[in-house]
Formats: sequence, structure tokens, C-alpha cells
Amino acid sequence: MPILSSSIDTSSAAFKQNREEQLAHIAEIRAIEQRVRDNSARKAEKFQKRGQLLPRDRLARLLDRGAPFLELSSLAGYKMHDDDGKRDVAGGGNIVGIGFVGGIRCLVGAADSAIKGGAISPMGLRKSLRSQEIALENRLPMISLAESGGANLLYQAEIFVDGGRVFANMARLSAAGLPQITVVHGSSTAGGAYLPGLSDYVIMVRGKAKVFLAGPPLVKAATGEVATDEALGGAELHATVTGTAEYLAEDDAHAVHLARDLITKIGWDHDQAPSPRPGPPQGRLVKPPRYDADELLGLVPADFRRPYDVREVIARIVDDSDFLEFKALYGGATVCGHASIDGHAIGIIGNNGPIDPDGATKASHFIQLCCQSDTPLLFLQNTTGYMVGTEAERAGMVKHGSKMIQAVANASVPKLTLVLGGSFGAGNYGMCGRSFDPRFVFAWPASRIAVMGGEQAAKVMEIITTAKLTRMGMTPNAEAIGAMGGELKKRLDDESRALYATARLWDDGIIDPRDSRKVLSFALATIREGERRRLYPNTFGVARM
Repeated sequence: MPILSSSIDTSSAAFKQNREEQLAHIAEIRAIEQRVRDNSARKAEKFQKRGQLLPRDRLARLLDRGAPFLELSSLAGYKMHDDDGKRDVAGGGNIVGIGFVGGIRCLVGAADSAIKGGAISPMGLRKSLRSQEIALENRLPMISLAESGGANLLYQAEIFVDGGRVFANMARLSAAGLPQITVVHGSSTAGGAYLPGLSDYVIMVRGKAKVFLAGPPLVKAATGEVATDEALGGAELHATVTGTAEYLAEDDAHAVHLARDLITKIGWDHDQAPSPRPGPPQGRLVKPPRYDADELLGLVPADFRRPYDVREVIARIVDDSDFLEFKALYGGATVCGHASIDGHAIGIIGNNGPIDPDGATKASHFIQLCCQSDTPLLFLQNTTGYMVGTEAERAGMVKHGSKMIQAVANASVPKLTLVLGGSFGAGNYGMCGRSFDPRFVFAWPASRIAVMGGEQAAKVMEIITTAKLTRMGMTPNAEAIGAMGGELKKRLDDESRALYATARLWDDGIIDPRDSRKVLSFALATIREGERRRLYPNTFGVARM
């Protein structure tokens, strides 16, 4: 067996420094996530007086107790629009993730109506669209807990047009044979009325749910008619007159119970085809890594400029630390090889520095082989990009780098990406960044993503500016140019942080490095289930009658 041997000294000063710095980054992320929960929990008394459960309490009742739940994009929109990053942190105004309901793996989402009434923000919309993409790719049923005041009108120009994609996606999900269950806990009006309207199953809470295209004020202004919320679109109306609701619940808890009961009774996934790629042979136990996951904190520096061996990471996330390296003596800065994670076969590509022509060629070859054997790919990103300089250019860096990008873009197998450290320039592309459609992409808290590092960008601009002024016959002011470079460095350093990236959904969430194996295993199991699941599509989706 090709077992990886670790050379990390866990008692060294460097290890201890790395660990402290990584823990500080993790603590920062967890504190911001707690601010989102605290922001929502501040409305607990108000919800209690209305006889309602807080959105996170609804979700907790929906999910199987003790089963894993992978929350996605928990800090979407951080410091964007009206998210101030301090007290008013919204996480996009919704909660999205993959979990189990009645033993069935589902994509679940809840509008966080305790924050600004669940008003839809631009990044909250993108988070919802991403959740639908995940559901379609991985063949997951969707359960939505709806209560929202609709689009945040301050940002309607960033919401309105793309907001229509939510409804187009719902129609396509239904047509693909993926059930959509919506529980309406409160207001779901105007454009939001189409959320239940386009769902396959709808549950509404008596006396609380309101679904209509126009509320009383607009109806009066438009037609002169005076009508109440209940008369226009209350739960009883939709359960007894319009037929928009199939089930009428007495309160939030009852509604969630009905959703749990429903997903187990509709026969979902009852005819699952045999897996074309089974896991380990029956009776074979999956062996955990031979090294402690906690050591990931000390072996990877928080500063992306300090090198480490990606094999040390691999040794702590793959089964039995067993890694069969591909072309180990060729293109050494790019590490490729076969392993398993919780019994799921995986091809791994990692970085030990810039991607040179040989590394790009090796990765391209390896990707094609994984497609041939139908083996998913995992990209462990930590690279400053493709190698530059005369030697690299003469060796065909553009040509070979392009081949790698072509291989990644056209790979026929599921791809996963984990950003460990730096993800710069075209290296982000060649290592399957967001724009190359990995099924899931996660990041470590100290990771960086940008066109280049701030220090490098500042130096480039200083050189260009100095040369330009010299050509114009002017004497460059070194102090002013240096100050300009300093400002640029600060800006790019801020914009390359993991928090900046996750706010814009460049990843599906920031994870604790120690949870890497667990998260990757969950993602691979989700993908594997979806691939072997048999669906029963129709032409237009289920039409509500």
C-alpha cells in the first residue's frame, strides 16, 4: 500500500504559530456566523407573541435529529448592501443546506423572516439560485419554509430580472422529476406568491399564511375594492377555494410535521437503480486517516506565501492515508493521485507551488484518466498561478496551461474544490475555481483568491507607472508612486480574503480545516446518491389544478 508518511514536527515553533493563526481565522468566521444567529434570535419574543417559531427553530424541527446537516453560504452578502458586518449581519436573509428529513437527503431552505421580514437581498437571491443549481445537479428534492416580505425594493434593480430565474428553475426542477414542497408560514406575496404556486406540494398555516399577487392597499388603489388579507389570500381560502394549498396546518410545528410526513409518504427514491460505481466490497471497513485532522491547523501556514507539502494535507483526509501518486517524478509542483474518502474513490490534484508546463501536462493527462474510469476529482488549491518567465514561456506554458483548462472545463465526472491557501490568477481556473462549475467548492478561513497577491499587484503597478512617466519625459515621484502602490496592496489584500469571496458566493461556504474530510465525504455521498437515482421527468412540471 502507498501509505503517505508525515514529516511534520508537531512540537516545532512553526507548527504552533500556524495553529494559533489558523485558530484565530476560524474564531473570526464563527463569531460572524454567530452574529447572524443573534440577529435573528433578537425577534424571539415577537415571534412567540404571534404564536410562531423562529425560522431556525422551524428548520431544526424539519431536519432529522442527530443527522448531519451541511449549511451552505452562511455568510452570503457579508458587508454588502445593507449588511454592516457588525450587528446587522444577515447571511443573505435565508438559511440553505443539505440535510436529512425522514431519512431522505434533501435540499432545505428557510427564509429568515426574523431579519428584515425575510426581505430578499441581491446575495440572498443568488444563494437561492445556487441552492436550486445544487438540487438539480445532485437530484435532490427541495423543501422550502417560506415567509418573506418580498424583494428589498432598495435593490430591485439587482433583483428583479434575475429573480425570475427562481421560478424558471422551479418549473425545470418539477419537470425533471424532483419534488418541491413549500411550507408557507406567513406572508408570501406579490412575486413570492409564485413560490407556492410553482411548488408540487403546498402546506399553509391557518391564520398566518398569506399568498396573493397584491395586498389590500394595492387592490384598493388599483380597483377601489376593500378587502382583507384573509379574503385575498389566507390559508383557508387557498385550502378550500383556490386549491393552491393541499394541506392546512394549525401552527408552525404542525406544518413542519406535515412536511416531514409528506416526504416519507410520496415514495420518493423508492426505485433507486443500483450504483454503477459501488463503494468498498461488503465487509471491508473504511479505515480513517493515520494522522489526526487537528494537525491540519499546524501544518498549513495562514500566510499563503509560506510553502508546505500538500501531501501532508492528503494524508489527513484520505482513507488510511493511502495515496497512489501519479507521475510522482514528473512536474513535481503539481501533485496528482488516487485515493478514497470514506470509501468513495477520488482523484486528487493538489499544488506545491506554481503550475509549470510539466505539471499542467500531468494534470491534463490525469483528469482524462479519471474521466475514463468515472472517478470524481478533488482539487486542493494553493497556487500563485501558472509559472511565468522566459523558461516557462519557451516550454509552452500557454499551450500546456490551456490544455489543463480545457481538461477541467470538459471533465465528465463530478468535481470538488477545496481552497486551502492561495488561489491566484489562471491557477484558479486550472484548479477548477467557481467559474468551472465544481459540484461544490469550499474554502479554509485563511485562504485567498484574487487575480494576484496585493504585494505583487502593487509592485507591477509601480513598475508600469514609473516606466510610463519616464517615457513621457517626466521624473517619477518615488514616494507618491510607493503610496499609490501601498493603497493598491491594501485594497487587493482586503478583496482577496476568504470572507470577501464567500460573501459573493465564490464558494459554498468557509469550513474549519479539521472538518475537511467530513465535509468532502458528505458531498461525495450526495453526488453518488444523485448519480444512481432514477427520476421520472415530465414535459412541463406538475401543473397545479
